Amino acid sequence: MLNTVYQLKRPRQFETVFHEIELDYEHLIVRPLRLSICNADQRYYQGTRAEQILRDKLPMALIHEGTGSVIYDPAGQFRVGEEVVMIPNLPVEQDAFIAENYLRSSGFRASGTDGFLQEYIQTTADRVVRLPDKIHPSVAAFTELVSVSYHALQRWLCTAHARRKEAAVWGDGNLGYITALLLHVLCPDTKVYVVGVHEEKLSYFTFADEVFLAAQLPQDLAFDHALECVGGTGAQSAISQIIAHIRPEGTIGLLGVSEELVPLNTRMVLEKGLRMIGSSRSGRADFEGLMELYRRHPQVLSYLEHIVGEEFVVRDSRDIRNAFEADLHKLMGKTIMIWEE
Repeated sequence: MLNTVYQLKRPRQFETVFHEIELDYEHLIVRPLRLSICNADQRYYQGTRAEQILRDKLPMALIHEGTGSVIYDPAGQFRVGEEVVMIPNLPVEQDAFIAENYLRSSGFRASGTDGFLQEYIQTTADRVVRLPDKIHPSVAAFTELVSVSYHALQRWLCTAHARRKEAAVWGDGNLGYITALLLHVLCPDTKVYVVGVHEEKLSYFTFADEVFLAAQLPQDLAFDHALECVGGTGAQSAISQIIAHIRPEGTIGLLGVSEELVPLNTRMVLEKGLRMIGSSRSGRADFEGLMELYRRHPQVLSYLEHIVGEEFVVRDSRDIRNAFEADLHKLMGKTIMIWEE
């Protein structure tokens, strides 16, 4: 069958190419339904990745967050028309100690291999997960981002000591919102503080116990553990503030992605005996764990609906470009592309 692929040829320029898909007994075919634009996609679209990375990876179809409808499953595990969320991580091996998203051999959609901006996705059954009932279709579209926060918190909870009277999340964007929300649900006895730089964005965090502007932090602010969800040019300031205010032997989870090296006050890390744990992406176990969390805590889905941003019907590369351009100017929320045949 002929597949239409919408590849980013160079920053801000999409091209349409056609690839032949051969049906077999090992792969199923998924028709994308709703796709969510991530900041990582924008770094390729805007050309802010390093020049060598752009040369090595483009042309490439973007998008690693999305849902689809199964149209072909030779094994019969899924019904034709059944809606699923797609997993972008592509492991080729298993390791007893290293999770699939940290294996250097793993591939990843929209990072060196084509993402979900295609008419059809050929994948294996272990790279899709059934969606729960009563989930908003646009919330389902950014399941991958929520799974990233879920994965990070599972790692953080295994490392952070049991005194968790207060925990702080730095970052008032989508990642900070999701991470703080899941922290609130997973640690109901912990006071959740959120620190950001935009008062309007902080108003979204209605579930947090307290919110603070980074420029107006109380000198006596203290907490047992923290999570950094800032990344980019704001990462240095965020991490420095966390180190200054966290109590000794606290754990800092690092989720924010930065293109440049971030200076670190190692002296205070040593003096306070801090633990810093990095986290990136997610795997199938995280998607499955998240689906169970949705079933046990359906209020999470209601909160996630608050960050559904603009929705764009897309039929061609021009529509895709318009969605990416609009996403550049959003204050908060996830931009969703809805495929229309």
